[in-house]
Amino acid sequence: MNGPDAFDFAIVGGGIMGLTIARELKRRFPAHSVCVVEKETDVAMHASGRNSGVLHAGFYYTADSLKARFTRDGNREMAEYCHQHGLKINHCGKLVVATNEDELRGLEELKRRGDRNGVELMWVDETQLDRFNPHAVTYKRALFSPNTACVDPAEVCRALLADNQRQGVTFFFGTRYRRRRGDTIVCDNRELRARYLINAAGLYADVIAREHGFGQEYTIIPFKGIYLKYDKSAPEMRTLIYPVPRLSQPFLGVHFTRTVDGTIKIGPTATPAFWREHYEGWQRFRPAEFFAIARQLARLWRTDTFHFRQLAREEMRKYNRRLFVQSALHLVRGIDADGFGRFLRPGIRAQLLNKHTLELVQDFVVLGDGRSMHVLNAVSPAFTCSMPFARYVVERVTACLAGTPGAPASPDAPKGPEAAAARRG
Repeated sequence: MNGPDAFDFAIVGGGIMGLTIARELKRRFPAHSVCVVEKETDVAMHASGRNSGVLHAGFYYTADSLKARFTRDGNREMAEYCHQHGLKINHCGKLVVATNEDELRGLEELKRRGDRNGVELMWVDETQLDRFNPHAVTYKRALFSPNTACVDPAEVCRALLADNQRQGVTFFFGTRYRRRRGDTIVCDNRELRARYLINAAGLYADVIAREHGFGQEYTIIPFKGIYLKYDKSAPEMRTLIYPVPRLSQPFLGVHFTRTVDGTIKIGPTATPAFWREHYEGWQRFRPAEFFAIARQLARLWRTDTFHFRQLAREEMRKYNRRLFVQSALHLVRGIDADGFGRFLRPGIRAQLLNKHTLELVQDFVVLGDGRSMHVLNAVSPAFTCSMPFARYVVERVTACLAGTPGAPASPDAPKGPEAAAARRG
């Protein structure tokens, strides 16, 4: 398309997914124009800049999931990107520790998944634990993931912003998407023209998708993640320390993280939030969101799907600082319960819910056609997965565009039955 406000591709959302998709589009379609529409004043103002910064290794997920493949490959690619660009990275590794026989069986399942996914994991017994982290405590055995690392997520996103701008991607900050009218993208302060729209809007991805006729059976339920900083010195806290997760739920539990700047923190919580950007107090309160989300949470409470009542009770108790600290101390020794200081900036996890089955969707969901593509469930660990996940999204876009009159086209676009299947979403 020609003109200052006309583009071949428009991406809604300036988080890690919008940034990596823009980067991949310019690689795949170097001659085509790309813009990113972001309602905030900078990139990564929500989940992408507020997450733990952990590069996961990929052993939590079943081998047939997109998460398993993308986490394994994304860990390597993101680490390489950080090294190439001189970004901070802490190759700390992760210990997953057990407290009883049941959790030991959970570790064995994680090891099986890691083996199937091609992820390196090592068994560590109690006598060997001090070599990895003298603060860690386990029952009989623990698992060590040498490829788990930590980065500064905001720093990574700023580097991707600069890369995209060098490649000619246009960013419209402070620009809120409102609706689409034909090839026109209507925002609160301007109108843009774009032949193809990619929705990477995070907490609002489901709203935009439904406008385009996709994901009617889904809605996003926000969960708030809070971290608490440890103010005392713990120089031997070399690794991350995680509990054995409940694999039926998409949350990994409160754990110890050592960030790239040496900060030690516990968290996150997974507390149901009552509107999509419910970070603190009544900030960004939206009555319509409040009532819609409250209605879905009431349904989950009434039906007790995926043991929601127990989850909600446990998470709400963590607003009590003492109980929050206690939920993590069983993982360690030599950590002072009174040594925790301030709460760090909270994040909101955009968790997709199937409104019919009342199940939390645990894998990525991408739906689209020859006019638009929608990243509906870029759930954790989307930051780790972002680079291979972006390739997958752009491959879906390329397949959907094959044979679409007037659309941007790529020489390697699939033809025939493969393209037809992709266009059906």
